[in-house]
Amino acid sequence: MLKQMGRTSQTMLIILYVLKTVEAFEMEIIPASKAVAQIGETLILTCNTTGCALPKFSWRAQMDYPLGGKVYNNKTYSTLTMNPVSAESSNTYLCTVLCNKEKKEKNVQVEIYSFPSDPVIETSTSLVVGETATVICKIHDVFPSDHLEILLKKEEHILHRKTFYGDVSTKTETKTVAYSFNLTTEDNGKEITCVARLQIADMDFEPKERLTSLKLNANFGPQNTFINASPGNSSMEGHSLKLTCVTESNPPAQVVWRKHLANETIQHFIENNVLSIPHAHFTDSGQYICEVINPVTNKTEKAAVNIVIQAPPKNTTLTVFPSSSVKEGESVTISCTAAAVPAVQIILEKKIGDVTTTLKTEDGKYTIDKAQPKDAGKYECTFTNKFGSHSLDIELDVKVPPQNITVLVYPSENVKEGENVTITCSTYSNPPSQMILKKVNQDKEIILPAVNGTFTLYNVTKNDTGRYLLDVFNEVGNNIKVIEIAVVGKLEKPNQIMPLIIAFSCVTAIAIPVVAILIYVSRKAKINGSYSLVKALRLKV
Repeated sequence: MLKQMGRTSQTMLIILYVLKTVEAFEMEIIPASKAVAQIGETLILTCNTTGCALPKFSWRAQMDYPLGGKVYNNKTYSTLTMNPVSAESSNTYLCTVLCNKEKKEKNVQVEIYSFPSDPVIETSTSLVVGETATVICKIHDVFPSDHLEILLKKEEHILHRKTFYGDVSTKTETKTVAYSFNLTTEDNGKEITCVARLQIADMDFEPKERLTSLKLNANFGPQNTFINASPGNSSMEGHSLKLTCVTESNPPAQVVWRKHLANETIQHFIENNVLSIPHAHFTDSGQYICEVINPVTNKTEKAAVNIVIQAPPKNTTLTVFPSSSVKEGESVTISCTAAAVPAVQIILEKKIGDVTTTLKTEDGKYTIDKAQPKDAGKYECTFTNKFGSHSLDIELDVKVPPQNITVLVYPSENVKEGENVTITCSTYSNPPSQMILKKVNQDKEIILPAVNGTFTLYNVTKNDTGRYLLDVFNEVGNNIKVIEIAVVGKLEKPNQIMPLIIAFSCVTAIAIPVVAILIYVSRKAKINGSYSLVKALRLKV
């Protein structure tokens, strides 16, 4: 009995101990009561519980605003994540927890700001002594801007102060302050500082003040610019030449060299204050311009010098337009050009054999309006100045189509069958002509080439009778002559014998009586002593 009572007492003690050690249901919000976050960052609010195995969580914003974040529930805690934080995230957030029938709530105040970077200082593009300089200070992505104060200082002296109290904004803004002043030489090297302060009472964040500094650079020039030519403005070909561009400028000026050519074009050189020509050529003559540019002030200044390089005639040319080989009647221009200092004298001559003719030119040009064969020949240009002379020559060829054509047909244009017919053609042309002979109205076209200007038809027949075209041509033109050839047939042998027999018979019949009479008369004459045929006949009568 006593043992049973002892066991009961022990059980009660254990139950009382367990009940005593069970934790009571509690909750907390982390961070507690207030959270400060910068726009663009991530903010996590955590609602944590103890003493409850299966709590139920819920989140809401004051006045039922959207949460603007994502809720994640675990067994004993819940999180509200806002990523990124925005200006609309500034609110009071309430976490409610139900454990069985017990309910607990806690809230946290979220305060938002934006002050992410130091000020940016900008100046006007040109800080030139004697001109107005403008300094601009920008504060990017600030919130709330109505708590912002900006100071512009030169060394320790405050140039300008500005606050933005009263500016109501619901998002980040960029605030700008500008200040203008007349730049002096004393300002060169001095420090301009922009100080930005975001003063929000009872809000714990750092930094609340940001600043940026910039040193002033007072620029001037270029000025007093000139070109120094060494050894001088005039030099002989082959000697060295050095041109130096001298100027005053802060910062140092950029130098650009240019040269004006005779044809009005401009030649550009590298950017360097010294232009060196180790071995000067006559083409290096001309006007050189040194242009200096201050890259900060964007101001320029120029200086010029004329350089003369003396040399014998150079770049001599002798050209024929349109070509050195032209057709008869075309226009031809012969041009002689040269370049050198001092000026060059140009003489154009035409040479044919030992005969030389000086031609009158205009600016080195000679024009033949209508070229003729007599204009062909050698043309020579001579270029001369006091340092030397040089000559060039060219052959002018005038092409002529076939002309003065003569055609001979041997033995005749009317021939008998079996004979040979030779057709000879002579003409003048340049270049030499070619010739072909073609029979007109021929079923099968027959074209005969000439051999040294001669065509030969061997053993002609009646089929060779007809009209022939003789085409005389070269690359310039052609000329066509028409030839009529007639071929007659021969007498056959039987027909030739019969007329001969008949003729022989007739002659014989007449000849015998005549011979008899002559014998008779001759004898009578001898008797009468007279050889007169008339008297002899009279005696008979």
